[in-house]
Amino acid sequence: MSKMRFFALQELANRQPLDVTTPSNKLSDYYGSHVFNRKKMQEYLPKEAYKAVTDAIEKGTPISREMADLIANGMKSWAKSLNVTHYTHWFQPLTDGTAEKHDGFIEFGEDTDVIERFSGKLLIQQEPDASSFPNGGIRNTFEARGYTAWDVSSPAFVVDSTLCIPTIFISYTGEALDYKTPLLKALAAVDRAATDVCQLFDKNISRVFTNLGWEQEYFLVDSALYNARPDLCLTGRTLMGHSSAKDQQLEDHYFGSIPPRVTAFMKELEIECHKLGIPVKTRHNEVAPNQFELAPIFENANLANDHNQLVMDLMKRIARKHNFAVLLHEKPYSGVNGSGKHNNWSLCTDTGINLFAPGKNPKGNMLFLTFLVNALMMVYKNQDLLRASIVSAGNSHRLGANEAPPAILSIFLGRQLSAILDEIARQVSDNKMTAEEKTTLKLGIGRIPEILLDTTDRNRTSPFAFTGNRFEFRAAGSSSNCAAAMIAINAAMANQLNEFKVSIDKLMEEGVGKDEAIFRILKETIIASEPIRFEGDGYSEQWREEAARRGLTNICHVPQALMHYMDNQSRSVLIGERIFNDIELACRLEVELDKFTMKVQIESRVLGDLAINHIVPTAVIYQNRLLENLRGLRETFSPEEYEVLSADRKELIREISHRVTEIKMLVREMTEARKVANHIDNHKDKAFAYEEKVRPFLEIIRDHIDKLEMEIDDEIWPLPKYRELLFTK
Repeated sequence: MSKMRFFALQELANRQPLDVTTPSNKLSDYYGSHVFNRKKMQEYLPKEAYKAVTDAIEKGTPISREMADLIANGMKSWAKSLNVTHYTHWFQPLTDGTAEKHDGFIEFGEDTDVIERFSGKLLIQQEPDASSFPNGGIRNTFEARGYTAWDVSSPAFVVDSTLCIPTIFISYTGEALDYKTPLLKALAAVDRAATDVCQLFDKNISRVFTNLGWEQEYFLVDSALYNARPDLCLTGRTLMGHSSAKDQQLEDHYFGSIPPRVTAFMKELEIECHKLGIPVKTRHNEVAPNQFELAPIFENANLANDHNQLVMDLMKRIARKHNFAVLLHEKPYSGVNGSGKHNNWSLCTDTGINLFAPGKNPKGNMLFLTFLVNALMMVYKNQDLLRASIVSAGNSHRLGANEAPPAILSIFLGRQLSAILDEIARQVSDNKMTAEEKTTLKLGIGRIPEILLDTTDRNRTSPFAFTGNRFEFRAAGSSSNCAAAMIAINAAMANQLNEFKVSIDKLMEEGVGKDEAIFRILKETIIASEPIRFEGDGYSEQWREEAARRGLTNICHVPQALMHYMDNQSRSVLIGERIFNDIELACRLEVELDKFTMKVQIESRVLGDLAINHIVPTAVIYQNRLLENLRGLRETFSPEEYEVLSADRKELIREISHRVTEIKMLVREMTEARKVANHIDNHKDKAFAYEEKVRPFLEIIRDHIDKLEMEIDDEIWPLPKYRELLFTK
């Protein structure tokens, strides 16, 4: 195995950047060329079919079978112009990836001649096997049928020679088995609730859209080194490896010059993204060596999420062409920054108003404050749900370490904005407000834009930070599906806005004026949500103590965090807002628990195999060399000199023997703990057993192996080391 390590180092020493040719010097010439967007629809569809699609997107109008056939035919004609031979329903099962089954356009005609056909029936609905995907027990092997159904709001696209049609995925009995179905429901719920609240201020507002801007962090490693690390190949992270003498402590990688091979990879990735209508804009070095980031312009949340799923797939495929492996695991390397996927979330009206941006007048600022304060209350009341939406086996290694936010949910607003909220709470009277008091408040609110101008600082330790015109949910992991967090946030916001509106309506029914009713409920909400506001260092021990005093939860135990999906508050949001039914929610929890269990199980098995098959034999080989050296010393020197000269080697032999013995014993104990856990039938109890009884062995065994790495001759160490993984370009 050590030969493979050095062959890998020799191979990558000769790597050169690939030549990447841009299709045109003008981006607009090829942007969206592989997307069946409105421009293509107008070209390839009859007018009545085009109207049917746009009405379905904008008004939710059903598409008739006749129109579906026309749309399918036009879509096929466009796809054929790009030399497409197959089509697929592209969906997002609960695997944290995407799924597709390619079918050719080929069919037999009436006289058995081969023809190419794509009907409306095939466009709108298909039947994949639902039992072969994670389903939480909803589907059994003998009850396999499931359905994919066209999501008309997300345009079809072409990858290679396949027409991809974004779809939802549901069981034969109608339960959602994917991320897209509940995401669409959550977006619809927040649209309705936010529009109702907006109507208190502006009757012209008839819809509210959710925008999402994701920031995808990732590591690149040369494919030769990657293939020489079985733990990276099988788990996505290094299960062992002593820290490099130099890693990120000089802070010289962040925003530094991008290496030529990486630039070539990024260039090709951007070209392919732009062909697919993905508006990627920003690329840069991240903090850790060989860590990078890609970010697009904000889009509608459903489309943005589709694009992120597509980007992660593109990254893997294009990386292989450039002799890289892309690492999307949240913590591939211990001791340096992990990778997140910041979800920048905002709400915008159909009249062009960003509801998280200060307005141009007191009324606009009242609208802004209303949504800002409700966002605070949403996070405060649903901190456990939001945490459950982003916690995973991988992300648990990242949260609270090396630039990642802690597992405690809090919101950073900035001191100026916090002071404004405190002043509003102080000025609003519990009694009937005078006209003078209302005027004073409105005048103060009218000054918000000038107060906020360039005063919204950034706090990298905040999990949910206000950044001027949006909230940035920084706790989400790099490998996650954005939909998981977006479902929780938007459903919870819908629930909070509905409660806010009910409270306003109640006061108005009691004879309180609209403005005064809004002021009163805002005051109550500001005071009630105050514990969630925090402007300081989220990494500090003092914050952990302060958060506990405030009643904020800090749950690092993954299965325990996931169980909060079933809290009364979480159920009132997810079931109350009709995002899930009882069966679907129980299914989600079971899938997430099983996913955690299986990932820890795989890591445990891989670590055990590597420890016994790679590390222990290498340690014994080196120990035998030392023993041979001792025999030579004994033959060469006098007994007195021998005792002096051999002391350090004897100590090293003793140390290696101790660590080898400990590793073998710990691997046996870990294997037995795994066997006990595997016999547990209950999904929750099994996940808890893996968290509490199996997972702790991973770090203990790793510690012994990492110590051996520093003691054994570098020439025979079998696995690429951190300095090689992080610093070879």
